[in-house]
Amino acid sequence: MRRLIGFMVAVSLASASAAFWWAQQPMELGGRVADLSIEPGTTARGVAQLVVNAGVQTSPQLLYWWFRLSGQARQIKAGSYELEGSVTPYSLLTKLVRGDEALRAVTLVEGFTFKQVLQSLQKEELLTHDTQGLEPYLIMQKLGRPGLHPEGRFYPDTYAYTKGSSDLALLARASRAMDHHLQAAWQLRAANSPLKTPDDLLTLASIVEKETGRASDRPLVAAVFSNRLRLGMLLQTDPTVIYGLGDKFDGNLRRHDLLADTPWNTYTRAGLPPTPIAMPGKASLRAAAQPATSRALYFVARGDGSSQFSETLDAHNRAVNQFQRKQ
Repeated sequence: MRRLIGFMVAVSLASASAAFWWAQQPMELGGRVADLSIEPGTTARGVAQLVVNAGVQTSPQLLYWWFRLSGQARQIKAGSYELEGSVTPYSLLTKLVRGDEALRAVTLVEGFTFKQVLQSLQKEELLTHDTQGLEPYLIMQKLGRPGLHPEGRFYPDTYAYTKGSSDLALLARASRAMDHHLQAAWQLRAANSPLKTPDDLLTLASIVEKETGRASDRPLVAAVFSNRLRLGMLLQTDPTVIYGLGDKFDGNLRRHDLLADTPWNTYTRAGLPPTPIAMPGKASLRAAAQPATSRALYFVARGDGSSQFSETLDAHNRAVNQFQRKQ
């Protein structure tokens, strides 16, 4: 009996050694990269077959038995994976147990409009485009925010996603991120801020984002518009006019455009426009909440990305002559 037990142990050890050796051998791929998608609830045997279906040239039976022998068959995680290079059964199982999914990333840029956000997401071929063909109000409904205008409601950042993820899921993450950053900025607002609600702050921050050529100017740009709001002056900011023109804007802002009344024309209407005009970043949110201490009411571009700030109209006109008219 002892001899029989010893023989069986020896056979088992030899089988385990052989299996471990096999698990270290590279498997050939049908192409340069094999895409593997595992749905929740897939069995270890099913995973082994999916690996072969993805183009990995191996035996699904041997792969399944390797999963079993490792003791980790039930730890394999659902997800989207990329297999490339000299993948072995051992490295494959390690990847599946760790859940090392194939990630892609898309960047939502500061100053983008909602239309530009959607265009960026449409270019991501590995996203599932659940927003395609939907009107903005329907997108917001699906995000659980019915009646809310989408402009400026998404935080500009780089978002990683897995192959097959929904663009709606990514937008939901960006929306939650903006909520977080907006509330953080609102809590830090200056005591003398003319802004009455977080939405006011978001709208002003979007204007600051579009009006600032140099990052260091943001607090002063915010100060100009905050001072104007306190005094009841028209904001008279070109980016809001351009936003109101929509597709009618051809790249050149003309005098008659400034007189064309829309809800976003701050030359014809007092106060903040009804919605943000773009996605503000963290720095613009902070600037809108905490503007620089300044009495400036005007600014003009110097031509190098920075702006010249003035407290009086006469000083502003001189700056316009100097930097715009070269007089």
